[in-house]
Amino acid sequence: MRRIRFIWVGKLRKGCWQDAAELYLGRVRPLVPCEEIVVKDAPAHLPPEAKKAWEGARILERLGPQDYPVALDEAGRTMTSPALARRLTAWTDDPAGAPCFIVGGAFGLSAEVLAACRERLSLSPMTFPHELARVILLEQVYRALAIARGLPYHHA
Repeated sequence: MRRIRFIWVGKLRKGCWQDAAELYLGRVRPLVPCEEIVVKDAPAHLPPEAKKAWEGARILERLGPQDYPVALDEAGRTMTSPALARRLTAWTDDPAGAPCFIVGGAFGLSAEVLAACRERLSLSPMTFPHELARVILLEQVYRALAIARGLPYHHA
């Protein structure tokens, strides 16, 4: 497996989110190299669409030529954990690119970021705070890696 990149909008401000994210990053890192890129939140005075555009421009600046961008988006495709394990294996085994998961800020991702992504993934038909979406994604990436490697984590 090559590597996994994550692009997040905003720092995790509360300790509970930080602790949960670090727990799963600590489980992912021994299995596959990963990189986190944190894009600063847009200025507070901007309206929602302008915030998405401001953050989106900074996300696009951070995408590299080897990235296979995957947006976390409420309108994206849902899949089971075993299906994600298969997709993640395909993405990380591809010598031409590496998965780069993108989680937007409180107002989501700009149309430009969504257009640049090769796939859109939804964690659920429900809406989550972006901090929780980050933690859920990290747990699901760890679960997918555990499934792919036959580790005793997934019990379904």
